[in-house]
Amino acid sequence: MKKTFETNKAEETFLLGKKLAEQATSGQVYCLDGELGTGKTVFTQGFAAGLGIKEPVNSPTFTIVQVYEEGRLDFYHFDVYRITDVEEMYEIGCEEYFDGEGVCLIEWAQLIEEILPENVIHIKIEKNLEKGFDYRKIVMFD
Repeated sequence: MKKTFETNKAEETFLLGKKLAEQATSGQVYCLDGELGTGKTVFTQGFAAGLGIKEPVNSPTFTIVQVYEEGRLDFYHFDVYRITDVEEMYEIGCEEYFDGEGVCLIEWAQLIEEILPENVIHIKIEKNLEKGFDYRKIVMFD
């Protein structure tokens, strides 16, 4: 499966994340990649909203994982940008999250590719300034 979406405003990126989460099921792992400033956090905030999470969602850069339990599914939001060794993921018990009842969304997932579960959904966000400052190409594939 490969789907490509284009958004032209942050609100559209948010709504795409929200729509995806409304269809998410227990145990899914989403791997979100893109350069700094491409809208990963906006997409993630929309994803959280789609799960029914009301509290503010920001990248858990210094804690690696943030757990939200108020939505229709538990939401495990990882930001592994600062990971220097995949062993850090094992130290926080990543397998329990990957195999849990909730949904995982991992920002900068390419940094821990070797420990990701087999069946993940990849989401790549890219900018193209020639198409506008807020333009994003979002490719989803498994």
